[in-house]
Amino acid sequence: MSFAKKIIEWYHEHQRDLPWRNTRDPYKIWLSEIILQQTRVEQGMPYYLRFVERYPDVLSFANASEDDILHLWQGLGYYSRGRNMHKAAGIVRDEYQGEFPKAYDELIKLPGIGEYTAAAISSFSNDEAQAVLDGNVFRVLARYFGIDTPINTPAGKKVFSQLAKENLDRTYPALYNQAIMDFGALQCKPKSPLCQQCELQLDCYAKVNGVIADLPVKIKAKKSRNRYFHYFIIQRDEEILMSKRGASDVWENLYEFPMIETSETLEGMSIAAHQEFLDIFGSEVQLTLLQTNKKHILSHQHIYATFYRLLDPRGLERKKINWNYVLLKDLDKLAKHKLIFSFLETAKL
Repeated sequence: MSFAKKIIEWYHEHQRDLPWRNTRDPYKIWLSEIILQQTRVEQGMPYYLRFVERYPDVLSFANASEDDILHLWQGLGYYSRGRNMHKAAGIVRDEYQGEFPKAYDELIKLPGIGEYTAAAISSFSNDEAQAVLDGNVFRVLARYFGIDTPINTPAGKKVFSQLAKENLDRTYPALYNQAIMDFGALQCKPKSPLCQQCELQLDCYAKVNGVIADLPVKIKAKKSRNRYFHYFIIQRDEEILMSKRGASDVWENLYEFPMIETSETLEGMSIAAHQEFLDIFGSEVQLTLLQTNKKHILSHQHIYATFYRLLDPRGLERKKINWNYVLLKDLDKLAKHKLIFSFLETAKL
């Protein structure tokens, strides 16, 4: 029996019942695929259901504002995914007459859709013979066939792409792609794979040769850099001062409190002696420490956030053009990144 047939046979017995598997609608499949990038199914499921309910088709998604999309995205992280989705939906509305494309060659042109996502959407919605290659598939192929070429290198991508194409069931590409992805997620897991209960163990190179923990091979990413953010809670009657982040940095276009970044961690209230703080706020303000060194991990960045309450500032609107007071009751309507969202969940403003 071929590798593909074994995987599909396993899938018939163990497949997960997921809502995006009960549709051929490329829009809904696209939603699920983008949401599940960098996100576990358990975490992504509620977001998928909320997006489908709020925006049942690509036109309603495209006609929403970016702020609305990012607000619904809040908590998922990697916000560029949400921004690219909004751009892609606009292109589908304007250039494809609102019909979400199903063909790989058209899908790959849309913002935020790479080779894996285009293969997934085209195969799941239209049974196009395109092999998916995500983290689960890399792992399954590396272990079963004994491939030790690093998966995050050009050579690795070439080797695994060819292997994925060779093993694709061209008669049932959608079924096979779903099967191998579920096999990697449920059976051939990154840690503690269920090898003893695996129907493929007798032919699996990694199991036979005792190298399960060594495959797949991945070159370590560069060392993360540390950044130190100091946030200031500034209230005025029933309003609070907020800042909208700009482009070319993390959390583009999301809202947060006014912030100063320093090159190193600062102890206690020593931010009050920092030159940028003095330039903006002066030396007469009252400062209270609320929370210190809250760690937030991003790709290649570790952000340490400290939160302060600041009283009696004057003329701040003239200091920073991207700082504006908003009503406290409207704060929940703003699209905020997870660091701010998490703080607000526990803070009493």
